[in-house]
Amino acid sequence: MKIMVLGSGGREHALTCAFLKNRDVEKIYCVPGNGGTEDLEKCENVNLKTIDGIVRFCREKGIDLAMPGSEAALVKGIVDRLTEAGIKAFGPDRKAAMLEGSKAFAKDFMNKYGVRTAGYRSFSSYKDALGYLSECPFPAVIKADGLAAGKGVIICRRREEAEDALKLIMVDKHFGSSGDRVVIEEFLEGFEASIHCFFDGKTFLPLLSAKDHKKIGEGERGPNTGGMGVAAPNPGMTDELWEDFNKNILAPTKEGLLSEGLTFQGVIFFGVLVQNGRCYLLEYNMRMGDPETQGMLSLLDSDFTTLVTGTLSGKLENTELKWKEGCACCVVLASEGYPGTYRTGYEIKGITPDISSNIYMAGVQKKEGLPVTSGGRVLSVTAVGSNLEEARSLCYRDVEKISFKGKTFRKDIGL
Repeated sequence: MKIMVLGSGGREHALTCAFLKNRDVEKIYCVPGNGGTEDLEKCENVNLKTIDGIVRFCREKGIDLAMPGSEAALVKGIVDRLTEAGIKAFGPDRKAAMLEGSKAFAKDFMNKYGVRTAGYRSFSSYKDALGYLSECPFPAVIKADGLAAGKGVIICRRREEAEDALKLIMVDKHFGSSGDRVVIEEFLEGFEASIHCFFDGKTFLPLLSAKDHKKIGEGERGPNTGGMGVAAPNPGMTDELWEDFNKNILAPTKEGLLSEGLTFQGVIFFGVLVQNGRCYLLEYNMRMGDPETQGMLSLLDSDFTTLVTGTLSGKLENTELKWKEGCACCVVLASEGYPGTYRTGYEIKGITPDISSNIYMAGVQKKEGLPVTSGGRVLSVTAVGSNLEEARSLCYRDVEKISFKGKTFRKDIGL
């Protein structure tokens, strides 16, 4: 089997490693990949710039399965193009991808089908959005409507902060065209849970829950990032909360997907907030999360390739996943200044054979055979333990062994 994994982050490195555990996998092409995938046996990094080039390459190489990692490619319709070319692709078509590509579209969908979520209003006019602040209760959450790499969400405690946020998003265009429209949302307070469900077009198969840490600073302070670490399974997700999630989020989502013809073979990552024992849906993500993927897959005992091919074949109904005992902790090491301005090109040291954790590269390139930093989130360190405390201890032990100039990380992942 020949597989293509699209993306360059720690998620794609982890996905590639998971695919390689299957003996039937002959070759994996990573587009464009990174300094970690470059070193994997049976793996080749390929720098393809356009969807046309990707489709052409898949035809030439006889790719059996393509897995887009990033949301941007999905919103651009890469699954549509691959499917038209007769190539099996894991993920939503362009229409279904809008559940992540537009927060206003997603909120309208949730509202229509009774998915429990926070109250909201959406605006394409800066003047109208500004006017709404006079009646909006605070705190409030202001979100750029389009894709913003997990960074386009601003919690505003006061009206002045909301005014600044609207100017940043809609006038200054800090997130580009993603800020042409905004969603102003009711603020919910509680804990978040990341819940991934594979979907074969008719059946949902939930994976482990995870606890993501989105802010750059300890105690969830500072600006949003793409994710600074994760614990799996999420220690706060009780049986009662799973039941509530299934009834008030998963079931009405399935009804909406089938009613609207938004069926596909892929995954939905539900971003959930738990407030007072009730699950509220914050957002849909139509691909695997990063760094959730690194944490979850380290605990998966079932064959990942079989899971993906079963999803594409519409055969999830009787599938039972096997998980390892214990917990996983994943800590992201970032460049100093991320998620703002940062410098790259620094040598990474300390990734030696005595490290027991799984190291998944993201913003890493090879220069003269040595790994150097090339992005904001540089790499993730993932460890498994019999419980979360042990997983954290093992993970942070290895985090301390790795060094590069400006290394930035949170010390409270999993707490």
